[in-house]
Amino acid sequence: MLTDPIADLLTRVRNACHAKQKKVDIPASQQKIAIVEVWKKHGFVKNYKLYRQENRGVLRVYLKYAEKGRSVIQGIKRVSRPGRRVYRGYTELPKVLGGLGVAVVSTPKGMLPDQAARENKVGGEIVCTIW
Repeated sequence: MLTDPIADLLTRVRNACHAKQKKVDIPASQQKIAIVEVWKKHGFVKNYKLYRQENRGVLRVYLKYAEKGRSVIQGIKRVSRPGRRVYRGYTELPKVLGGLGVAVVSTPKGMLPDQAARENKVGGEIVCTIW
Protein backbone atom coordinates (compact mmCIF):
# COMPACT_ATOMS: atom_id res chain seq x y z
CA MET A 1 0.00 0.00 0.00
CA LEU A 2 1.25 3.45 -0.90
CA THR A 3 1.36 6.11 1.77
CA ASP A 4 1.52 8.97 -0.73
CA PRO A 5 0.08 8.11 -4.18
CA ILE A 6 0.69 11.64 -5.51
CA ALA A 7 4.41 11.39 -4.71
CA ASP A 8 4.38 8.03 -6.52
CA LEU A 9 2.86 9.73 -9.62
CA LEU A 10 5.50 12.45 -9.57
CA THR A 11 8.35 9.98 -9.08
CA ARG A 12 7.18 7.72 -11.92
CA VAL A 13 6.90 10.67 -14.32
CA ARG A 14 10.26 12.10 -13.21
CA ASN A 15 12.00 8.72 -13.67
CA ALA A 16 10.35 8.13 -17.07
CA CYS A 17 11.53 11.57 -18.26
CA HIS A 18 15.11 10.85 -17.17
CA ALA A 19 14.97 7.47 -18.94
CA LYS A 20 13.54 9.13 -22.11
CA GLN A 21 10.42 6.93 -22.10
CA LYS A 22 7.54 7.81 -24.42
CA LYS A 23 4.86 6.82 -21.89
CA VAL A 24 4.44 5.80 -18.27
CA ASP A 25 1.68 3.73 -16.62
CA ILE A 26 0.38 4.76 -13.20
CA PRO A 27 -2.41 3.32 -11.01
CA ALA A 28 -5.37 5.63 -11.63
CA SER A 29 -7.36 7.81 -9.25
CA GLN A 30 -9.55 10.87 -9.78
CA GLN A 31 -6.98 13.13 -8.13
CA LYS A 32 -4.14 11.89 -10.36
CA ILE A 33 -6.29 12.33 -13.48
CA ALA A 34 -7.07 15.92 -12.44
CA ILE A 35 -3.35 16.68 -11.91
CA VAL A 36 -2.37 15.22 -15.30
CA GLU A 37 -5.22 17.18 -16.94
CA VAL A 38 -3.70 20.43 -15.61
CA TRP A 39 -0.29 19.35 -16.95
CA LYS A 40 -1.82 18.60 -20.37
CA LYS A 41 -3.55 21.99 -20.58
CA HIS A 42 -0.22 23.71 -19.90
CA GLY A 43 1.74 21.62 -22.40
CA PHE A 44 3.88 19.52 -20.05
CA VAL A 45 2.53 16.18 -21.36
CA LYS A 46 1.24 15.19 -24.82
CA ASN A 47 -1.82 13.29 -23.70
CA TYR A 48 -3.13 10.74 -21.23
CA LYS A 49 -5.41 7.74 -21.50
CA LEU A 50 -7.42 5.86 -18.90
CA TYR A 51 -7.97 2.14 -19.32
CA ARG A 52 -8.60 -1.03 -17.31
CA GLN A 53 -6.02 -3.74 -16.77
CA GLU A 54 -6.68 -6.77 -14.55
CA ASN A 55 -9.75 -5.08 -12.95
CA ARG A 56 -7.75 -1.95 -12.05
CA GLY A 57 -7.73 1.50 -13.54
CA VAL A 58 -4.47 2.47 -15.21
CA LEU A 59 -3.55 6.00 -16.21
CA ARG A 60 -1.14 6.08 -19.16
CA VAL A 61 0.66 9.40 -19.52
CA TYR A 62 2.35 10.19 -22.84
CA LEU A 63 5.42 12.35 -22.20
CA LYS A 64 6.42 15.31 -24.34
CA TYR A 65 9.92 16.02 -25.61
CA ALA A 66 11.40 19.10 -27.28
CA GLU A 67 14.23 19.27 -29.80
CA LYS A 68 17.13 16.83 -29.42
CA GLY A 69 15.07 14.61 -27.12
CA ARG A 70 15.09 17.04 -24.21
CA SER A 71 12.11 16.58 -21.89
CA VAL A 72 9.61 19.42 -21.62
CA ILE A 73 9.37 18.61 -17.89
CA GLN A 74 12.55 19.97 -16.31
CA GLY A 75 11.45 19.42 -12.72
CA ILE A 76 8.57 18.26 -10.54
CA LYS A 77 8.31 18.88 -6.81
CA ARG A 78 5.80 17.70 -4.21
CA VAL A 79 4.84 20.63 -2.00
CA SER A 80 2.07 19.45 0.34
CA ARG A 81 2.82 16.06 1.89
CA PRO A 82 0.74 13.79 4.16
CA GLY A 83 2.91 14.79 7.14
CA ARG A 84 2.94 18.50 6.32
CA ARG A 85 0.03 19.99 4.44
CA VAL A 86 0.58 23.37 2.77
CA TYR A 87 -2.48 25.61 2.34
CA ARG A 88 -2.40 29.12 0.89
CA GLY A 89 -4.92 31.81 0.09
CA TYR A 90 -5.18 33.00 -3.50
CA THR A 91 -2.99 36.05 -2.80
CA GLU A 92 -0.20 33.85 -1.37
CA LEU A 93 0.00 31.26 -4.17
CA PRO A 94 3.55 30.89 -5.51
CA LYS A 95 4.62 31.76 -9.03
CA VAL A 96 6.84 28.93 -10.24
CA LEU A 97 9.93 30.28 -12.04
CA GLY A 98 8.27 33.66 -12.46
CA GLY A 99 5.27 32.15 -14.24
CA LEU A 100 7.10 29.68 -16.52
CA GLY A 101 6.08 26.74 -14.34
CA VAL A 102 2.76 25.76 -12.79
CA ALA A 103 1.70 25.10 -9.21
CA VAL A 104 -1.22 22.63 -9.06
CA VAL A 105 -3.68 23.70 -6.35
CA SER A 106 -6.50 21.59 -4.89
CA THR A 107 -9.40 24.01 -4.38
CA PRO A 108 -13.13 23.69 -3.66
CA LYS A 109 -13.59 24.20 -7.43
CA GLY A 110 -11.32 21.23 -8.25
CA MET A 111 -7.66 20.97 -9.24
CA LEU A 112 -6.56 24.27 -10.73
CA PRO A 113 -3.28 25.78 -11.88
CA ASP A 114 -2.07 28.65 -9.68
CA GLN A 115 -3.01 31.30 -12.26
CA ALA A 116 -6.63 30.07 -12.55
CA ALA A 117 -6.92 29.88 -8.76
CA ARG A 118 -5.82 33.52 -8.51
CA GLU A 119 -8.32 34.57 -11.20
CA ASN A 120 -11.16 32.72 -9.43
CA LYS A 121 -9.98 34.10 -6.07
CA VAL A 122 -9.81 30.67 -4.42
CA GLY A 123 -6.98 29.27 -2.35
CA GLY A 124 -6.32 25.71 -1.32
CA GLU A 125 -3.73 23.00 -0.87
CA ILE A 126 -0.63 23.33 -3.08
CA VAL A 127 -0.22 19.78 -4.36
CA CYS A 128 2.87 20.09 -6.56
CA THR A 129 4.88 22.35 -8.82
CA ILE A 130 6.12 21.55 -12.32
CA TRP A 131 8.47 23.44 -14.60
